[in-house]
This record gives sequence, structure tokens and C-alpha cells, in this order.
Amino acid sequence: MEKFELGNLPQKKRAAWISLLVGLTMFIAKVTAYLITGSTAIFSDAAESVVHVAATSMALFSIYLSSKPADESHLYGHGNIEYFSAGIEGLLIIAAAITIIYSSTIDLIEGVTTQKLSTGTAIIGIAGMVNLFLGLYLVKKGKTTNSLILIAGGKHVLTDSYTSLGVVTGLILVLITGYLILDPIIAILVAINILFTGYNLIRESIGGLMNETDLTILESISNLFSRIKRECWIDIHHLRFRKTGEIIFADFHLILPFYFTIEQSHHEETYIRDSLRQIFPNSGISVHMDYCKPDCCKYCNYTACQFRKDEKKIDFEWNTKKFIGDPVYL
Repeated sequence: MEKFELGNLPQKKRAAWISLLVGLTMFIAKVTAYLITGSTAIFSDAAESVVHVAATSMALFSIYLSSKPADESHLYGHGNIEYFSAGIEGLLIIAAAITIIYSSTIDLIEGVTTQKLSTGTAIIGIAGMVNLFLGLYLVKKGKTTNSLILIAGGKHVLTDSYTSLGVVTGLILVLITGYLILDPIIAILVAINILFTGYNLIRESIGGLMNETDLTILESISNLFSRIKRECWIDIHHLRFRKTGEIIFADFHLILPFYFTIEQSHHEETYIRDSLRQIFPNSGISVHMDYCKPDCCKYCNYTACQFRKDEKKIDFEWNTKKFIGDPVYL
């Protein structure tokens, strides 16, 4: 079984621990602000922080589990746990939004009472700025380490930050105008906003579990094949790939001259694998070697061939559509 060195793992764990510790601190700060003020808008912000702490804890567990090497029960490794984690985080966010809408509606019906809004507003403002920097950090680390769970966590924290800043803006309006009814209205607007965040996380999670094609990765692989193409490669077709955590597994068919030895074919496979790992360090390939037939001569650029039955007559473009399609001679 091919081994993959997850060199980005320490960065992922460190980022997840930072997110959890900061999340706990922000949660305590926001709950304190809510207890001081009784503000529904601040309660909505604190409720989202509960989700952040729960989701970050799950993310940390997922990162540790996904780091386990492949075994007999999981031949492709454990990376797909990150998709489950992102999906559950999305569900938690939606649950928080529904809770916020319910509480805010009750306040609109029964009346709003708040106190010491200026103190609570200041606490939420500071928490929002801290989360802004944390979210940007997590998204950056997630892209660097190719980790869906860190990117998802970063987007959630950024949403939390925007929520806090929106709440602060609304509370400042309440302080200026004295219209307390604005407090639950702001909370409902916040909840509607985070509903979209939850939906997007669930959408990404389902896409990952269903092996939805990542067009960016597909384009990168296609561009690589076109760039490193050798004369003896007659055709590449039936390209497929799947992403498990930060590992990419690709398989495809490669047509080579029929007289190539197993050793020569293996050299070509090694060359492709090493080239692919220059852009996707944690990747592996499985190549089905096809041998050429007389009909392939008219497509073939291999001038060193001693067994050519026909001249090269037909050019075709090496592009994504070609790679994922059928052999050139069909």
C-alpha cells in the first residue's frame, strides 16, 4: 500500500487548537455580555459561539482521526471524516439560527428589556475583531494545508465576526435612538445571515461525500498532463480522481507503444506521479496501461517507432474534455 506523508498535519492541529481556545474565550466573553445586558441580539451572537466551540471540538477530533494512516478497514485512509464534520457544523449553525429566531420572536411579542448596553456592545465589538483575525488565519491555513475542515471552520468564524460587528452596529443604533425593538429585529437578521452559512457548509460536505468533481483540481491535472506530455504517450483517457481529506487519488488510461516493456511503462508512471506531486504533494495515481493498435498510428507523434503502419495524419488537442473522455480512436 502506498504511504502518504501528511506534512501539513502539525499545522492543521495547531490551527484547530488555536481556534478552540480562542472560541472558548470568546464564548465566555459573549455570555458575560448577555448576562450583563439581557440583549437578544447579544444572545444570538453568544448562541453562534456555542456552535463554534462544539464545531471546533469536532474539527479537532476529525483532524486527529483523518491523520491515521490507511488500514485494512479504510484502504483510502480516514480523510472523509472532514466532510462529515463540516456537514455537522452546518447543521449546528442552522440549529443556532432557528433558536435565535425563536427567542427574538418571543421578545417581539412579549416586549424587550435591556440594561448596560454600552458595556455589552464594547465586549461584543472586541470579540468580533478577535474572531475576524482568527477566521482569516484559519482560512489561510486551510488553503495552505488543503483542509476542508479548517476552511469551513474559518468561514464559520468569519461569519461569527461579521455577526458580532453587525450586532455592534445595531446596538449602537439602539443606544442612539432608544428604540429597544431594534434589538430582536437585529437578532433575526443575524440568524437569517448565518442560515446561509450553514447551508453552504452542508452543500460542500455533501459534495465531498458524493465525490463531486472539483473543477479546479481537474483543470490543474489536465494542464499538468498537457505540459509534461512525452512523444511516446499516444493518448490519455478515462481520467478520474477523488479527494479524501488532503490526499488526491487519480486514475486514468495511458496508451503507449505496444512493444514497451513493463519496466519502460513503469518509468512513465513514475514520471507522471512525481510530476503530480509537485502540485499536489499528497497524491497517488493508478495508471491502466493500454497498448497501441494499428489504428493509433495516424494519431501518434512517436517518430522513433520502428513498427509504424501509417503516417501521423490527425492532430487532437490534449485538454480536459479529452482526458475524461474515451480513447482518441473511438
